[in-house]
Amino acid sequence: MNQTSAVRTDKILDLAGNKVQLVRGGSGEPLLILHDELGPPGWLNFHELLAKDFELYLPSHAGYGKSQRLDWIMNMRDMAGWYLHALDDMNLGPVNVLGLSLGGWLAAEMASMSPQSFKKLAIVSAPGIKPPEGEIFDMFLVVAKEYMSESVLNKDDVTEFKTICPDEPTPEQVEAWEMAREESCRLGWKPYMYYPALPKLLNRVNVPTHIIWGKEDPIVPLSTGRVYKESIPGSNLSIIDNLSLIHI
Repeated sequence: MNQTSAVRTDKILDLAGNKVQLVRGGSGEPLLILHDELGPPGWLNFHELLAKDFELYLPSHAGYGKSQRLDWIMNMRDMAGWYLHALDDMNLGPVNVLGLSLGGWLAAEMASMSPQSFKKLAIVSAPGIKPPEGEIFDMFLVVAKEYMSESVLNKDDVTEFKTICPDEPTPEQVEAWEMAREESCRLGWKPYMYYPALPKLLNRVNVPTHIIWGKEDPIVPLSTGRVYKESIPGSNLSIIDNLSLIHI
């Protein structure tokens, strides 16, 4: 693991009727970061960079990481409703939020339910909407390690890839991935990784929203990102093409 400088804590808190793992670090305006479908990846370089300007809040979703599972959460709308309660318990709002993949879907669901809880919203390569063109990669057809490899277009260019996906993962890491996959299956199995009504509900999102997508995203096609942009009033879409950004 790379050496980092931001002071941070890792605690188990009582939030919204559940035991929740919360990592905090950095200083400045609060920024809530919602992790992807394989669970919390640990503190990475991009966290360290963001921590220079923001106080980061990195919760593990219910059933992921060290957060307890809640049996009544059976889909993403359930998870979003529970999270809004957890944010109230943290007295965290309105707050900036960055949602990564499944965390982006979760952020969109929460913002459609309670836009007043958020200040600014960033959604990165999120499922949640059925792509008009292409298909969402089925993570349950492969093992977790292979899924992570598929999700990165040019692994050799990603300096931390071996950190989050080592050649020989420990038994503890494999178990954490499998627990995360089980929860992701409960949340997004049928229909697979999208909620048909979501595009119709996103017109309630009235906060500045930035959508970020890879032009050749191998997991969620860019066509889904375009629907997010069309569905969220006033939102912007940035497409990453190699190291270039195209703003729409």
